[in-house]
Amino acid sequence: MQLGDLFDLSLIGRRDAIGLEYDAPDGVRSITFGELDARANRMAHALAARGLARGDRLCVHLANRVDFLDLFLACVRLGVIFVPINVLYREREISHMVDDAEPRFSISTAEHRSLFGDHTVVDVETIATEAATQSADRVRLTIDGDEPAAIVYTSGTTGRSKGAVLSHNNFAANATNLVACWRITSDDRYLAVLPLFHVHGLGNGVCSWLLSGCRMRLAERFDAQRAEALFDSFRPTLFFGVPTIYVRLLELPTGAAQRIGSRARLFVSGSAPLPAAVHDAFRQRFGHTILERYGMSETLMLISNPYEAERRAGTVGFPLPGVSVRLASPDGGAPTEGQTSLVFVRGPNVFSGYWRNADATANAFHDGWFKTGDLADRSADGYYTLRGRASDLIISGGFNIYPREIEEVLLEQAGVREAAVVGAPDARRGEVPVAYIVPDGDVDADGLRAACTRSLASFKVPRGFVRIDALPRNALGKVQKHLLPPWSGS
Repeated sequence: MQLGDLFDLSLIGRRDAIGLEYDAPDGVRSITFGELDARANRMAHALAARGLARGDRLCVHLANRVDFLDLFLACVRLGVIFVPINVLYREREISHMVDDAEPRFSISTAEHRSLFGDHTVVDVETIATEAATQSADRVRLTIDGDEPAAIVYTSGTTGRSKGAVLSHNNFAANATNLVACWRITSDDRYLAVLPLFHVHGLGNGVCSWLLSGCRMRLAERFDAQRAEALFDSFRPTLFFGVPTIYVRLLELPTGAAQRIGSRARLFVSGSAPLPAAVHDAFRQRFGHTILERYGMSETLMLISNPYEAERRAGTVGFPLPGVSVRLASPDGGAPTEGQTSLVFVRGPNVFSGYWRNADATANAFHDGWFKTGDLADRSADGYYTLRGRASDLIISGGFNIYPREIEEVLLEQAGVREAAVVGAPDARRGEVPVAYIVPDGDVDADGLRAACTRSLASFKVPRGFVRIDALPRNALGKVQKHLLPPWSGS
């Protein structure tokens, strides 16, 4: 069964049910799954009329809007490889992706056309107008599940971004797992605020929505000023967020938190570690224990806390069905259970490789296992806890220091809103930890140093504490530590 066939469980099987709500100039509009199906067919015919064929790439540079969904579904049906582009990227970043993917053309808004330089760009309004004149006859090709469905570019924190090739089967396996393990049904109401250009919003949100047949309310982005009104008007049962969103939700009045929590069924967090303090505060204010999970652009979802059993704060839970995980040394040697080690994974959700980058693909795998680059340990009862990126590991005087352990201590301190720890060069110890603090009240370095000294070994105590206004983050809220200002201490 193809990915499109899974979506047809809703697009055909629930064709008369409301499938989508979205903002329009004249207010919130609702459309049925059957209308979504017709829109996708018309868009597929419009793309084909412009010469797009199976195996071609289509770059899409759009914020959350219904046209994004039309284009994704049309590409799935045509066998065209969908290439979403982060709307926050600028000309240099976009040029690299378009040069690498070599699409037949790209789709963006008239406002952002100049970001593409000399590359061919079609205005989204133009392609939407063309699609409206096309036939709504169904489009269905026989597509092998291993064929590419999308190329999702990594965030490029250690160099130029690479295109992870995700197959139809990757998306299908991921959505099937999430719908089953998180009990997503047609009775759910899913509030979608995450960007669709990322696998969190697209692979988890959109694909689970289409497979389950629930109702989705699509917002352009998360807006803290509108959050209370949006939750009250749509009354979602299901919400996917990132830690920065949950931090902002905690700022809502107590009455709003109680109303939102009383209607909801499940809150999920990912893309960055959720501080234990936020986990606990959310449970107290909203009456829900956030479900943390772990995934990557290259793999979609890998590990999840259970729906029914304990959702343990600070952990990401257990491997999802069909996903194999092992902890091992960097060369893929014998597992070192009980110790922090590299995470290796394999399963039907794992990508085939990087687009036109054989060297990077070869370096990413070891005996069929994908090297995630993340560090984790596993408890005696099987819960995995992420300890950060291997590239973030600080080695000071021969001792391994995992930044997340220090960050968790700092986030427990009054007056600390956010914290990030990195290694800084040191003549004697090689590296020393330095903490970057976003204050949310009175906080001083001596107090933070004392708190770390009480909770951590001496070599883990940060050598310096740097106050900054905000941590640099990508569109999904992941801290980009390489963009932190250099430490000038001694």
